Amino acid sequence: MVNNKIMAEKKEGFFSQIKNQIITAVGVVITAAGGLVVANLEAIFSPETEVTVVDTTKVETPQIVINIPEQKTETKTIIKEVPVEKKKEKEQDIIW
Repeated sequence: MVNNKIMAEKKEGFFSQIKNQIITAVGVVITAAGGLVVANLEAIFSPETEVTVVDTTKVETPQIVINIPEQKTETKTIIKEVPVEKKKEKEQDIIW
């Protein structure tokens, strides 16, 4: 009977060690996942950016042509005759 107790304790100890290792591994996984979430908080919870579609086709506006008729201005040319005064040539004495 004493032998059975020792064996039971060893079995219980072995299974409890495996149980503790599994619990520890789950704790490490949860901690790593928490670290990843904290590191990527901005990427996870940021609002999605809206994609705007830009239409690159050109729409031609109609050309507006305004025709202004040519305005005729009447020009009057006045020709006035003005007599030109002739300079009188003075006789110059030549001194030798």
